[in-house]
Amino acid sequence: MKTFRFAIAVYSLFFAVVAVYAQSPPPDTGLTANPVFEKNCAKCHGKTGEGRHFGGPPLVSEKTAAASTDDLRNIITNGKGRMPKYASKLTSEEIDTLVQQINALNKK
Repeated sequence: MKTFRFAIAVYSLFFAVVAVYAQSPPPDTGLTANPVFEKNCAKCHGKTGEGRHFGGPPLVSEKTAAASTDDLRNIITNGKGRMPKYASKLTSEEIDTLVQQINALNKK
């Protein structure tokens, strides 16, 4: 009976780890391939982050490149201007991944 409980615990831990990794892509994948970006950001910032007329500003720009990591995290978390806040919609890991990917996009 103890072996059975141990096996259940190991399998549960394995599936929990797999679920965590499946929900947030690694930061080295591209921003435009990130499902969180596609679902929450692309409709305003464009599918490639180039911005949209009457929508969100481009994510690849001198202004974005000059913004600090904390500034970007704060804007995504708390919103700014017409941009809604995502604090209750995204996890802190998802927000951190977006910030890392935006920074990486601006360094190319």
